[in-house]
Amino acid sequence: MSFKDLLVHVDGSKHAEARVRFAVSLAERFSAHLSGLYAALPTGMSPLIADQFPPEMVEDMEARAAQQREGAEALFKKHTAKMKDKTLWIEGVGDDRAKIVALAARDSDLTILGQVDPDEVGRGVSFDLPEQVAMASGRPALVIPYAWDPRNFGEQVLVAWNASPQAARAVNDALPLLVDSKRVVILTINAKSGEEVPSSGIVRHLKRHGVAAEAHPIVADDIKTSDMILSRASDESASLIVMGVYGHSRLRELVLGGVSRDMFQRMTVPILVAH
Repeated sequence: MSFKDLLVHVDGSKHAEARVRFAVSLAERFSAHLSGLYAALPTGMSPLIADQFPPEMVEDMEARAAQQREGAEALFKKHTAKMKDKTLWIEGVGDDRAKIVALAARDSDLTILGQVDPDEVGRGVSFDLPEQVAMASGRPALVIPYAWDPRNFGEQVLVAWNASPQAARAVNDALPLLVDSKRVVILTINAKSGEEVPSSGIVRHLKRHGVAAEAHPIVADDIKTSDMILSRASDESASLIVMGVYGHSRLRELVLGGVSRDMFQRMTVPILVAH
């Protein structure tokens, strides 16, 4: 099992270049094809809205949008020039960037997204794009922090395991990275009162794939789950976290669960997620 078809989301943020460079390195590592995707909102205004602005302002907005799109394409092609015929540039236009990315993600093994930098929202960046894509695509996503050093990526892996379908899917989707890792820790967080989360089965399963995972059960009632995962990731020098994401649909919108939302906001290392 390996990644053969990767997708990277390229936006207008200052972090896009680092994301593309990382995506190229991952594609080279797995001899995979890499597609770059730019998701744009419609640039044209309806006559009723356009009439409320000076014509030169409307032209300036459209010119900026075109410049951002062209810059994203140039950035992707610059860093993938040596990959020759193993790349593809995709542009999507719609009212919802997350839907554009989620649809494209369904045609890929793994989608590489960036953690949202609050200072960059509005520059082709949607404030909740990573979680929306993770929830709606049906495919795994690798979300990388906007402040992060990619060296040693995936050498030490922390799996947040609760025996749920989402966690099982995330572990399965992460297998190409787990097989390549030097150390995998299966973290189970048990309440002081209640059933213990089983971990022996997933450890045994990973061993059959050549992954020597270690089970680390802990008991924590008075600490937030996200705090515990991030703390243990730091203690274990993890350079990748693998976990399932949770949420539900409300008023036709996908709403992320509390732990998942916290992780996306406070992440310090990449997180491979699946729903």
